[in-house]
Amino acid sequence: MPRLVVVLPLTPLQTGASFAVDQWPLHITVLAPFQTDAAPTEIARVTAAALAGFDALTVVAGADELFGRRHDIPVTVIEDNVALTRIHDRLVETLLPLATDPNEPAFSGPEFRAHVTVKVHGRVHSGDEFLLTQIALVDMAPRAAASGRTVLATVHLTD
Repeated sequence: MPRLVVVLPLTPLQTGASFAVDQWPLHITVLAPFQTDAAPTEIARVTAAALAGFDALTVVAGADELFGRRHDIPVTVIEDNVALTRIHDRLVETLLPLATDPNEPAFSGPEFRAHVTVKVHGRVHSGDEFLLTQIALVDMAPRAAASGRTVLATVHLTD
């Protein structure tokens, strides 16, 4: 059963690209990982249809915070952005019927707080602006997998 995540990469990704868990390209998770019995191609098709007509958007990095259960994961929160919240809400509404567990945090968790996780290989800083032009569907392969994560599909947001 696939476990998928939907992200807005800060720089566009290519379908089929793979990266180790610790080398995730910088991104904003727009829909947290969820399990589904649907084929990834079906999830990609439904995602593309749901986001048809959505424009590329500019976001601004805000303050640094600590996330996670133990508040030990450094992130930079993205300033409130109506278009980003609309994309998140549309994906929740569209993909919830395809999830195996409607109570997963992706669909029922706390309020959406867009952020970029600080990585060893890169980070964003308060005030940085990013034009987001793509949504990517990523397979959350088991952590032990040699290839790590794989981009299954991308959806272009109109310019």
